[in-house]
Amino acid sequence: MPGVDTLGVRARSSPARVAVASSVGNAVEMYDFLIYGTASAVVFGPLFFPTGDPLIGLLLAFASFGAGFLARPLGGVVIGHYGDRLGRRAMLVLTLGATGICTALIGLLPTYAAIGLWAPAALVTLRVAQGFFLGGETAGAVLMAVEHAPPHRHGWYGGWVFLGSPTGYFLSTGAFALSAAISGDSFHTWGWRIPFLLSVVLVAIGLYVRLRLGESPEFERTRTEQGVARRPVVEVLRTSWRVVLLGGGVYLGFNAFIFVLATFLIGYGKQELGLPPSVMLNGGLIGSAGQIVAILVFAWLSDRVGRLPVMLGGGLFITVYAFPLFWLLETRSEPVVLVAMAVGFVGSGAVFGPLAAYLAELFAARVRYSGLSLGLQAGAVAGGGLSPFIATALLGLDRGASWPISLYLVVLAAVTVACLVKLGEPRHRSQRRQDLGGTTSVA
Repeated sequence: MPGVDTLGVRARSSPARVAVASSVGNAVEMYDFLIYGTASAVVFGPLFFPTGDPLIGLLLAFASFGAGFLARPLGGVVIGHYGDRLGRRAMLVLTLGATGICTALIGLLPTYAAIGLWAPAALVTLRVAQGFFLGGETAGAVLMAVEHAPPHRHGWYGGWVFLGSPTGYFLSTGAFALSAAISGDSFHTWGWRIPFLLSVVLVAIGLYVRLRLGESPEFERTRTEQGVARRPVVEVLRTSWRVVLLGGGVYLGFNAFIFVLATFLIGYGKQELGLPPSVMLNGGLIGSAGQIVAILVFAWLSDRVGRLPVMLGGGLFITVYAFPLFWLLETRSEPVVLVAMAVGFVGSGAVFGPLAAYLAELFAARVRYSGLSLGLQAGAVAGGGLSPFIATALLGLDRGASWPISLYLVVLAAVTVACLVKLGEPRHRSQRRQDLGGTTSVA
């Protein structure tokens, strides 16, 4: 039947429908991935990594959080390979279902008190599996949205995908706040498990939405006209390895900033500032809600004035705000803390909003899944995966002073700005590809 694929789903979906579906699926995956970060800051230390020193327990918990990021490049390579050969949609269904299973199993794990060292071993194993599948998910969701969109709306529709991140954070933080209120004194016994088990319901919704999408028309056209790459990862590294590294650098500073803001500050507020966990959780909720709006505004703006000026503004904001953020937090005033966190989330949206379109436009469609996955996951590991652990370790340099953490964020933000300057505006990359040694195309 014309216009219908083998699953009975329309082979062509509207850009708006694809963007919303990609955002919903990405929100569920980010929920799965981010609740681990919240749990690391709140409960995993005493339950799975009990030590005599709470700081050491927190470090171990954040180290396990980072283990998920270490698996993401491998997932990006493997799933990116099949995404460039078999199609975007099949990989998105696989990654969503597998990540949800891992998350639900974490919610069923016995703790260290019940089975000893097997508990942290099982926790880390499931976290690594989570990271592997998420490593191939984000690029696929981005490409489904961007490749269905008209060229002059890449920024707008691509931005919808990354709404999944603050939405997932909002849902994960809200789920923990709600489960803490419901379970009360039993939170450390069974209440912490609720957000993980809730993933089953969210994944079912996400799968329903994604299964109703058609394949990317640009992938179908490229497969028909050029054929698929036999070894897309090898091809993209041979032709565009500098672009992969620079794309990862763009993501680096933003990712470090946002994971310090969303994950590290929960434990920092409790242990160093003496604030109730609810203050930092509420700051995250308000901030993520503001970031949802900011992503859409900056994504829309990037279609009109260009990706580069908008994202450079965001990179400079992160650079400048790293020190004032902690100065404001150290006032220990609840309203000031909430505003400080909200400003951080909103301002960083200038990088996040246009990011999907920016990175997708750097690579030719034939190897775009692999190139985008490698760039994203390189920045995610060096930035988001290690930043909570590094920030916690930096607290010990000067008796709990925050300046080493701020300096760390400034350095990584400077990397983001430098990589943006080197790459320039992706719509003009065909004129500059000889400078970077990469074969790129404007989508």
